[in-house]
Amino acid sequence: MAFDREDTLKNAEKLLRQGRLDAAIAEYVRVLEDQPRDWNTANTLGDLYGRAGQPDKAVNEYMRIADHLFNDGFYPRAAAIYKKILKIKPDDEATQLQLGELSARQGVLVDAKSYFTIVADRRRARGDAAGADEMVVRLGSLDPSDIEGRLTAARVLEKSGETIGAAIRFRELHADLLGRNKTEALAALREAVRLNPDDREGRAELAREAVTSGDVDAARTFLDADTAAGDPTLLFALLTMDLEQGQLDRSRDVIRQLIAADPAYRDRVVELTWPMVDRNPSEAFAYVDATVDAMVAASSFADGASLLKKFVARVPGQIPALLKLVEVCVDGGLEAEMYQTQATLADAYLSAGQAAEARVIAEDLVAREPWEAAHIDRFRRALVLLKVSDPDTLIAQRLSGEVPFTAKDHFVDLSATSLPEPVAAPPPSHAQP
Repeated sequence: MAFDREDTLKNAEKLLRQGRLDAAIAEYVRVLEDQPRDWNTANTLGDLYGRAGQPDKAVNEYMRIADHLFNDGFYPRAAAIYKKILKIKPDDEATQLQLGELSARQGVLVDAKSYFTIVADRRRARGDAAGADEMVVRLGSLDPSDIEGRLTAARVLEKSGETIGAAIRFRELHADLLGRNKTEALAALREAVRLNPDDREGRAELAREAVTSGDVDAARTFLDADTAAGDPTLLFALLTMDLEQGQLDRSRDVIRQLIAADPAYRDRVVELTWPMVDRNPSEAFAYVDATVDAMVAASSFADGASLLKKFVARVPGQIPALLKLVEVCVDGGLEAEMYQTQATLADAYLSAGQAAEARVIAEDLVAREPWEAAHIDRFRRALVLLKVSDPDTLIAQRLSGEVPFTAKDHFVDLSATSLPEPVAAPPPSHAQP
C-alpha cells in the first residue's frame, strides 16, 4: 500500500495537539523517510526534537536544512536556520564557520569578522595554534580595506612556511596601496620580494624607486643584470655601481645592453670612463672598448673611431686602444684614419720593444708612401731592434723594387678588372747602396 503523506501529517498534527509529542515525532520521521527533501517537515521535526529535549537530533535536522539552503544560494534563509542551531549549541564551531561564510558572501563583514574571530579565539584557547592562524588568514581575506588584517594574514602565512602565499598577499597589498599610501605600498612590495626573490618586476620597481630617491644602498639590494634588463635608467645605475665595485666583466655587458636600449646614454657612459684614465688606464679602456663595440653594432663607426682617438690622446701609446682603432677604421672604411693610426701603432710597438709587429706595420706604410721619411725611419728602427745586420741596405733594396714589399691594402678591391700601376720612388738620400 502506497504511503499516504497527507494522512500521516494530519495524524501527526492530531497527536501533537493531544500532547503526545513522541508519537507525533514518529509520524514526522515516517514522512521524511519517504521524502527526505521535505524541508518544511524537517524544520517542524527539528523544532519538536528541541521541545522533546533531544538537541542533537534537532541540530542534525537543522543542519541538513541549512546546508541545503546554503548550497542552493538561499543565504538569508540558511543563516536563519544556522542561528537556530547556535541557540541550541552556542559553541558549535562548524555552525559559526558557516555563518561567517554566509555573512561574507552577503557583504555583512562585521558579522563575518565576529564569527571568525570567535572561532580563532576558541582554537587559540585550546592550544590549536594552526587552527587559529587559519582563521586569521581567513579574516585577512574578508575586507580589502582592512590593511592591518591583511598584513597580519600575510605574516601568519609566512610564519607557517607558506612563503609564496605570503608573497602573493604582500603583492596584492602593494597594488591596493599604490594610490593611497606610497610608503606602505613600497613596504609591502619589499616584503613580497624578500619572500620571493624571483619576483623580477617587484625587484625592478624597488630598484627604480631607490635610484630615483638616491638610495644607493637600497638600489644595490635589488639591482642586478636581470632586474635592469631593458631599462636604461636601471642599466646606467647598475653600470655606475659596477664601476665603483670594479665589476669589469659584468659592466662590459651592461654597457652593450644600455647603449642598445638607448643610444643617448653613450656620452654618459664615456663621462664615467674619463675619471678612471689616470687611476687605471687598462680598466678605463675596457669601458671604452665596450662602448665602441656598441657603437659599431649600430654601424656608428665614425663615432667609435672618434671616441678611441680621444682615449688615445689621453693615454698615448696604449697598444690595445690603437689596435681597436685600426680595427674600427678597417671595418668602417675610414682610410685616412687607419693610416694615421697605423703610424701611431708602429711607434707604440717600437716603444714597447715589439720589433716584429712594428716592422710589419712600417713596411706596410713605406709601401704605400715611400716618400715619407717618418715611415722609413720607423722601418729602420724596427730592423735595428730586430738586429738586422745592414738595415739601410735592406731598405734600399725594398725601395728600389729589388726586394718588393708585400703590403696589403684593405681599401683596394682586388677583384677589379684593372689596378693602377705602382709608382716607383727614388730611395731616400740617407739610404746606402
